[in-house]
Amino acid sequence: MDKGSGSSLIYLMIWALAFIACGDKKPIPKPYCYLRTNLPAHNYMPFEVKNNLLSYQFDASNLYSLKQNIAAKDYGFQEFDLGPLNGSMLVYSKLFNSRDSLIKLINVANDLVDEHKIKADRIDFNQLIFNDKKVFGTFFTLKGNVATNYQFYLTDSVSRFVRGEILLNCRPNYDSLRPSLDYLKVDLERMMNSFKWN
Repeated sequence: MDKGSGSSLIYLMIWALAFIACGDKKPIPKPYCYLRTNLPAHNYMPFEVKNNLLSYQFDASNLYSLKQNIAAKDYGFQEFDLGPLNGSMLVYSKLFNSRDSLIKLINVANDLVDEHKIKADRIDFNQLIFNDKKVFGTFFTLKGNVATNYQFYLTDSVSRFVRGEILLNCRPNYDSLRPSLDYLKVDLERMMNSFKWN
């Protein structure tokens, strides 16, 4: 056997083994993916929520719009459409009349965050203290494949309480949604920092 035919035989055996190894495998479908969202530069406008219960204002992204504004006897509800982010910000407001009521409201807000501990990889929070505007609260960031990645509550610690959460209209997939969530976080931080009671 000459040198050339020996190397040809080796190449033939490699091709045969590759063909046999790949022939029995079934194709594996690619996982579902999310399309890239091209979001514009951040642009804000003053926004005011008014109802017969309480009223407040903040800087809102010009991409978002108020979808519902409901005021009942002792609570209010607002739903904001998040435009190209394909989701909603739900805001609940309540008047209270004693310190015990405030503690209960804060405990309920914390419990609603804790419900996501099972799925969350990590929960971060920022304390919000604006003495000059009488705005106090906490902003929660839930990382991982959770139903809501952002929740918050704000109060004047005397009689007014507002709690909010973000819900996106898609299956939770933190890695794929991260660019949209990072964009949204900038808007929410602007909202918290500009929030004031009327």
